[in-house]
Amino acid sequence: MDRIIYHSISLRCNPQKAFELFTANKHLEKWLTQVANVEPKIGGKYELFWNPDDKENDSTIGCKILAIAPSKFLCFEWKGPKRFKHFMNNVRPLTNVLIFFISHPEGTEVHLLHTAWRDTTEWEEARQWFNKAWEMVLSKLQNYVSEANANAE
Repeated sequence: MDRIIYHSISLRCNPQKAFELFTANKHLEKWLTQVANVEPKIGGKYELFWNPDDKENDSTIGCKILAIAPSKFLCFEWKGPKRFKHFMNNVRPLTNVLIFFISHPEGTEVHLLHTAWRDTTEWEEARQWFNKAWEMVLSKLQNYVSEANANAE
C-alpha cells in the first residue's frame, strides 16, 4: 500500500461536472493534455497526447477505461512518459488511475489513486515523478474550475 499515489482536492462544482472534467475531451484539453481521445464507457479509449506530433511517446495511447460510474468513479489504465516508457508501457497490468467523486456541501471531493507500481528503483523513480505530476495537474484543475466559476458569475 505504501507505493500507491494518493491525492485529493476539492472542486467547487457538482460531482457530475467534476466527472466531466476527467471524461470530456474539451475539458481535459484545458487542464491536463494537448489532445484527448476519451470514450467514457467500459473498454473505451482513455488516450491523452502531450505531444500530438509524436503520438507514440508522452501519451496514454492504447489505454482503456476499466470501470466507470458517472458522477461516482472512474478507473483507467495509465502509461509513462518517454523517459519511463521502456519499463512502464509494456507491462501487464499497466498502472491504473482510480478517481472517486464525493459530493460535499461546497462541491465535490476528488480522490485520485494511482496504483500497480512495481518494487524496483526505476519504478520508484517513476512513482515519485508521477506523485509530483499529479499534485501539479490537480492544482491546475482547481484553477481551471475556479476560473470557470468566476467567468460564470
